[in-house]
Amino acid sequence: MNAPIQLPFDQQHPLEFPPQVRALQTQGAVHEVRTEAGDRAWLVTSYALVRRLLADERLGRSHPAPERAARVGESALFGGPQGDFETEQADHARMRELLQPHFSPKRMRELRSRVEALADELLDGLAEKGPPADLHDALALPLPILVICELLGVPYEDRDLFRAWTQAAADVTDRARSERGLADLFDYGRQLVARKRRDPGDDVISRLCAADGMGDDEVAMLSMALLFAGHETTVVQIGMGALLLLTNRAQWRALLAEPGLVPGAVEEILRMPVGGGGGGGIPRYARTEFDIDGVTVHAGDLVLLHPGAANRDRAVFADPDSFDIARKPFGHLSFGHGPRYCVGAPLARIELHAVFSRLLARFPAMRLAVPLDQLELRRGSLAGGLVELPVTWREGAP
Repeated sequence: MNAPIQLPFDQQHPLEFPPQVRALQTQGAVHEVRTEAGDRAWLVTSYALVRRLLADERLGRSHPAPERAARVGESALFGGPQGDFETEQADHARMRELLQPHFSPKRMRELRSRVEALADELLDGLAEKGPPADLHDALALPLPILVICELLGVPYEDRDLFRAWTQAAADVTDRARSERGLADLFDYGRQLVARKRRDPGDDVISRLCAADGMGDDEVAMLSMALLFAGHETTVVQIGMGALLLLTNRAQWRALLAEPGLVPGAVEEILRMPVGGGGGGGIPRYARTEFDIDGVTVHAGDLVLLHPGAANRDRAVFADPDSFDIARKPFGHLSFGHGPRYCVGAPLARIELHAVFSRLLARFPAMRLAVPLDQLELRRGSLAGGLVELPVTWREGAP
């Protein structure tokens, strides 16, 4: 019997789809693997199964014996089980009920013009500074942080503090560092909640404080989870999206010539990247014994649902490794599917639309300032992404 595949998968450069994943997909849809923490898990790589299992209530994020559960990595935030096994589904439904109004279509429409204004300000700064520049530092990183700070009511001047804590909490290799980062982030959240109790504003944290039955610790935990999720993945998506366009010049020119392609470009950007996170996807624990494509999964087993593999499934996407901003239909699983579909997906789309409807028009001659293989991925972190994205341009070039 073959030994389980060891995670993380090798990735030679930021845009490479790991060859190991493609090889696994030719062998079947469910595979035994060893996580980065050394634990046994089942990896699911087909689009149809990943989509179905994301909505399957026989899988969850909790575990009846969390101290004995298999772990994805050492992150205290997402490395192992989360929540109470007995009340998980009710707790999750309540959380979504609390959050959904803050990400409603009406609120997102109201926020769109502000996101666009913030993107314009950052691009103005980029133009003023002139080339060469780090597009990660100038745009991909600050925009999502600015947006989530305004939405939650978090002081932007604290960004270096909470950014350091979120990065520490997301460390998948150092449990002690991750736990310290999570504790620091929670303490900061409690300070913010106390401040909002005294002096509420027009922001999500203040409105959560005013919700019935919400204690300070619960508001702090929920707010800091939003702070983390609300900027970390979008930073990666902006950077990887820019890299995809910069390395596919025909697509760059097509988008520059036809701005109406921006919505499709955003969906293709969301579908394509693997981002360097390196893990095996979204962790779920089996709540009961059941069969997945001929494999018996026992109660408590760790199941990894791999959206990156699903989004490159040849059974669903024609020429899936090709970046095509005119691709239809979309149907990617980057925001999940079913009851746990990402509540912040509309906000991420607004930010990506704001960036890619402006970046190319402002800097039509932008190009990478270094070879692709010199770009460095963030290793050992949940979200992955680029360390920096050096670019250059010449104003007025064709």
